[in-house]
Amino acid sequence: MTGDAAMGMAATKLRPPAPPGRLVRRSRLDERLADALRREVPLVLASAPAGSGKSTLLAAWADASGSAVAWLQIESGDSDPARFWTALVAAIGRARPDVGAVVGPVARGSAGDDGVVVPAIVNALVERDERLVLVVDDYHLIESGAVHRGMERLIDLCPPQLTIVLSTRIDPPFRLGRLRVRDRVVEVRADDLRFAADEAAALLGSVGESLAPDVVATLCDRTEGWAAGIVLAGLSLGRVADPSAFVDAFRGDDQLVVSYLGDELLSSMSDDDRMLLIETSVLGRLSGALVDAVTGSTGGAVRLVDAASRNQLIVRLDHTGEWFRCHHLLRDLLVLEATRTVPERLPVLHGRAAAWFESQGDLDEAIVHRLAAGDIDAAIELLHVVGPTLLGSGQVRTLRGLLAQIGDRAATSTVCALAWGWCDYLSGRYDTAQTWLDTALAVAPPTFDPIIALPLMINVALGRGDVGSALTHARAVTALDDLDTRPCELAAAVGASFLWAGQFDEARAALAVAVARSVVEQRLTARELALVYLAIAAVEDGGGADASARAHAAADTAIETAHEFGLTGYYGVAPAFAVRARTSTDATRAGADLEQAIELARRATTDLGLAYVLTTCGDTLLGSGDEAGRALLVEARTMVDRCVDPGIVGRYLARAESRHGLASPSPARTVALVEQLTERELAVLRYLPSGLSQREISSELFVSLNTVKTHCSAIYRKLGVTDRESAVQSARDLRLL
Repeated sequence: MTGDAAMGMAATKLRPPAPPGRLVRRSRLDERLADALRREVPLVLASAPAGSGKSTLLAAWADASGSAVAWLQIESGDSDPARFWTALVAAIGRARPDVGAVVGPVARGSAGDDGVVVPAIVNALVERDERLVLVVDDYHLIESGAVHRGMERLIDLCPPQLTIVLSTRIDPPFRLGRLRVRDRVVEVRADDLRFAADEAAALLGSVGESLAPDVVATLCDRTEGWAAGIVLAGLSLGRVADPSAFVDAFRGDDQLVVSYLGDELLSSMSDDDRMLLIETSVLGRLSGALVDAVTGSTGGAVRLVDAASRNQLIVRLDHTGEWFRCHHLLRDLLVLEATRTVPERLPVLHGRAAAWFESQGDLDEAIVHRLAAGDIDAAIELLHVVGPTLLGSGQVRTLRGLLAQIGDRAATSTVCALAWGWCDYLSGRYDTAQTWLDTALAVAPPTFDPIIALPLMINVALGRGDVGSALTHARAVTALDDLDTRPCELAAAVGASFLWAGQFDEARAALAVAVARSVVEQRLTARELALVYLAIAAVEDGGGADASARAHAAADTAIETAHEFGLTGYYGVAPAFAVRARTSTDATRAGADLEQAIELARRATTDLGLAYVLTTCGDTLLGSGDEAGRALLVEARTMVDRCVDPGIVGRYLARAESRHGLASPSPARTVALVEQLTERELAVLRYLPSGLSQREISSELFVSLNTVKTHCSAIYRKLGVTDRESAVQSARDLRLL
């Protein structure tokens, strides 16, 4: 979204709603909240049904608290961890720009990894003395267990300068009993939020002033002090001839939403006003320009301001009177009413909303409305831009949701199939990702540029432990000689392919490009991964007397950079800790690094990376006399054996096993051929990195199985190795593959 409209709409998510026209200060509750600040209680939980007045209470209290307040209004899409943590940090940054500047890049770069973001938030706040109140409104909309886990961790690690306030309709799945026992939570429940008679009279305004005290008291009894019920009753009390009889007949429970709002509120409106509300029920937020675009009318801005002044169920979201929303209770009714009365108009209304958001540059909102309108073709077109953006920010859950709505049509679209492939790859489902990749290429139009699919090809191949295929794809990229113009993630993937294949010069060249591009593109994780890969290259290439020192320095650089970026909890840093431990002369520090490496690596999803870390850590431990390393090598072996082509990881593991008596002696790294391979042997050699069996290779080459077996035996002898994995890696070392 561009311009002032974009800034205004985005800002409404990060600031408290404007106070209603009749704000009732509730000193008894204000004091309870103030006491939580004085006692530095980390969590204030306001848990009560819709319409209880939670948001209004918290917004008014926060405004008067004298502390800096960060406010985040949760929406349904915020269950995506990447989106949630980015928004939460943005809210903190609005109140504390210095903290936002430090943690914002971490939140974006970590793709919503709470293990990375939460410590970064805590560390940034600990260094500052000023108090911060963080309010998260409508937290019940969060459905992600990962987000809940991260929030509970933030509460556990909460520094005394921070108070977290959650407003929700249902209790979050936290261990609240533990917090209560430790006196680390202050709770505001439905009973606490019930309006007393004097508060109800104030809430009713001039209508309340005209009512007898006993009528107000009866209304409080009928509604059980429910704020929404009192407000709804007030909408009619000013029009009835006998207020006492009306209150006696008034129902103040949740059935009121359907019966009273439908029968009284909507029926009392003019046809134009009622239709305006029904048609705009497709929108989560309202502005004059947006309302006019969707309804095809004029004067939307004036009508919104007028409606908000007369009806507390129209909530003002800013102090300028530009953005509004309907109270949740009212909008729920309006959505039902629209579905009942104008179902044929809903696709048109969503289409108009999509067109308006597209004109403002807000394609995220636009694609949601295109899908709601059933315009799948337009949604797929938008996905060309929205998909990469969501992937780049780690919003995999959001992207999967959009693709699920596109449905079977995804299998006919290259962009959708690639997006599904990325989602499955990032979730560790490499076989499914490969299927989607195959689908994408099968349905690709003649104009499709295959370079677009190469990053996914490389990453899926590495995820499956197929270094040979990744290397083939990487060479296809470098053959274009324009890597320095490509995204940094592609350069990092190319560098990783060469690294695991033992092509260290090519790896360093590609990784240098990745580091340089990541600075320009501000992609922290890509830069960190490139530095980690450079540390692996330094220790595995291993030439010269100072090789160990150079590898140690490279690992130090990767770890220090991770610390600077707030990424020390990122699993991708694990190999750097392993390399630093392997090359360290300080036994105590090496032990700490080994523990950190193993802990982080176990959060990874690829066999290749985890096997390398376990092998390095196991080898290092056994080298220092610690038998705990033996189990790590055994575990690494199970992973390497699952890989189609483990590259240098398989060779390193074999040597570590041999060195520590877990396997037969392994030959040294090949430096020269024992004897030149024949053309037929070279033909067989080219198939060895694949997952094909010897029988399948014989079929590919139209020769007998015995012929292939004979050629393989000759290949192993001439390369000075004893098995297929070693033959493949030795052939790469000698540039035969």
